[in-house]
Amino acid sequence: MSCLVQFENHQDIAVLAINNPPLNELSTETCNALQAAMERAENDASIRAIVIIGAGNTFAAGVGVGKFLSNSSGLAKRVPALLPFCEWIEDRKKPVVAAIHGFALGSGLELAMAAHYRIALPDAQMGENEARLGLIPCGGGSQRLPRLVGVEAAVRMCLDGSLIKGRDALQLGMVDRIIEGDLLIGAIAFARECTDKPATKTRDRNEKLGTPEQNDSIFAAVREGLRKKHHVPNAALAAIDAIEAATKLPFADGCKVEQERYQECLVSDQSKALIHALLAEQELRNIPGIPNETMAAPIRSAAVVGAGTMGGAIAMVFANAGIPVFIKDVDQAALDCGWSIIQKNYANSIKRGRFTQDFANERMELIRPTLSYADFASVDIVVEAVFEGMAFKKQVFAELDRVCKPGAIMATNTSYLDIDEIASATSRPRSVLGMHFFSPANVMKLLEVVRARATSDEVIRTCMSLAKDLGKIGVLAGNCRGFIGNRMFALYRREAQFLVEEGADPRAVDEALQQFGMAMGPLAVADLAGLDISWRMRNEFRHLQAPGVRQPLAEDLLCEIGRYGQKTGAGWYKYGPDRRAVDDPDVAAMIHKRAAEAGISRHPISAEEIVERCIYIMVNEGARILEDGIAIRASDIDVVYLNGYGFPRHRGGPMWYADAIGLKKVYERICHFHQRHGELWRPAPLLTQLAQKGKSFADLRGASAAFCQ
Repeated sequence: MSCLVQFENHQDIAVLAINNPPLNELSTETCNALQAAMERAENDASIRAIVIIGAGNTFAAGVGVGKFLSNSSGLAKRVPALLPFCEWIEDRKKPVVAAIHGFALGSGLELAMAAHYRIALPDAQMGENEARLGLIPCGGGSQRLPRLVGVEAAVRMCLDGSLIKGRDALQLGMVDRIIEGDLLIGAIAFARECTDKPATKTRDRNEKLGTPEQNDSIFAAVREGLRKKHHVPNAALAAIDAIEAATKLPFADGCKVEQERYQECLVSDQSKALIHALLAEQELRNIPGIPNETMAAPIRSAAVVGAGTMGGAIAMVFANAGIPVFIKDVDQAALDCGWSIIQKNYANSIKRGRFTQDFANERMELIRPTLSYADFASVDIVVEAVFEGMAFKKQVFAELDRVCKPGAIMATNTSYLDIDEIASATSRPRSVLGMHFFSPANVMKLLEVVRARATSDEVIRTCMSLAKDLGKIGVLAGNCRGFIGNRMFALYRREAQFLVEEGADPRAVDEALQQFGMAMGPLAVADLAGLDISWRMRNEFRHLQAPGVRQPLAEDLLCEIGRYGQKTGAGWYKYGPDRRAVDDPDVAAMIHKRAAEAGISRHPISAEEIVERCIYIMVNEGARILEDGIAIRASDIDVVYLNGYGFPRHRGGPMWYADAIGLKKVYERICHFHQRHGELWRPAPLLTQLAQKGKSFADLRGASAAFCQ
């Protein structure tokens, strides 16, 4: 018997354990082994029932995601094989019980739904999570799911990939019993109860499919809700079609609809982009140049300097991960203000159902306010989150160098400043790096881990591991102004301002990019973040601006008259108590006047040009970031933008999007803008070489710019 499925005979019950770690992937080989084991059990007259269980920590979690991107044609052939396999399981004469622990996801859940009965541990999680890959079920899952849980719940699960836990699954009808103790013992006992019952096929159950009138209203409401969104995923529409087919057609015909829609999704650009995004996040753990044997140090205690909005949120991040954390500020008033913000944040999380009151109370007990650096003497890591000024930060790091124990990591949360210069204020630059959290830090997933010139491999490995422990997606970046994300974002925002100065309405700029799929338009984002923050940074770095190169005028104009965004009730837009952005004709008039004074010719600008200029300027800068070694891979840049800047996941990130468009076309448009708008649009050498050689950013595979030489 194949080691992919372990066969155990418990008197009259056969237990088949899927053994394909780490996730018990249902590969073709695994399914073949499972079928052979079931045939063995069927041919043994002493066996009265069959239990399918997962070895290790989970039941089964579908197909490895890497295979989708590398072999979509192979997977397309697998679709008709999975469907009859599930039907074959349903046709067994002896009762088949799926015993679920850990996860039953995608094809794993389809396998479980094909069994005659399902039992689960209370914390087991089940879901048709193909939506995150731009796909739908392919083994009859869209047809069996509504038969078990009802149409409305099935639509919800397939649309957003939401998972349900064991007890909720019992309420919905997904499982037949919850096992409180040992799953295997409970599964064997349950199977014995079923030996004298007729084996019910899920595909024959129609009692939860509802009436046409009920279903029409459900499908109409869901489709209407999707129409109101800026982006409607192909997989969402396909899932609705497939589930609707389950309510109107015989099972076999419904499965044909499912397979047709699955095939369409599998070859779509959206699915390829979503799969790329997931693989890119998995690739982050591979850091060239750092030996595999380099170990991460344990982080058992932490400290944060600065109890402002960002510092308080960072302290919450550590506390939420169960790590005790000191938080310091200059005086009691500042500390009290920061503590009140922390309490408010936890209260909001409780209100939204994210945390329970007990959890919040436990986490707040881990946060220890202090006015003294002396309390930092024994902590493993300190994160500085003070005012964005070089002199002040160097002063803080000099003090940390004095009080922190040998081996303690000293991190700065700076968004733009030179980490090498900050590290120069210490006697141990090997222990210094950047940990750039994104606001609000207690919510946003992205964390840029920024390597300075002297940062040790051990510190890098520790902080990348810590990012995962903190529930963050850590991306390693090199040290430069703005690192990966803000270096590109500055150009994105700059181009948006240029477009307004040249004649585009602010609302038109934001709406064009929202229609593209961005979570918010760049001007609305600026108002939310505060225009004064960027204004202050521009003033600090004006001495670095090349003479004669065009600089944006609009935001400086708004800041000069105190329009800092939502915080002042006016920025690019006006804001009332509800914080809804309202167009302000005064803004258009002011910008028109300033543009005329600067000799800028104004003209109508299409939505297509708005998107091209704002996105392609980022792609061009992304190529320079790769040339400079600031990012390891083009896919790392994509991860930054998908998780920190609201770039649409269905487009895979800016670098993947450029590859999908074709670098030759992107390069030609950048050359066009270079001719029209000058030096700021000069094509990056790496982009030029890739386009001319007919290659893509994906072809680099983590190589340096020398790849193209």
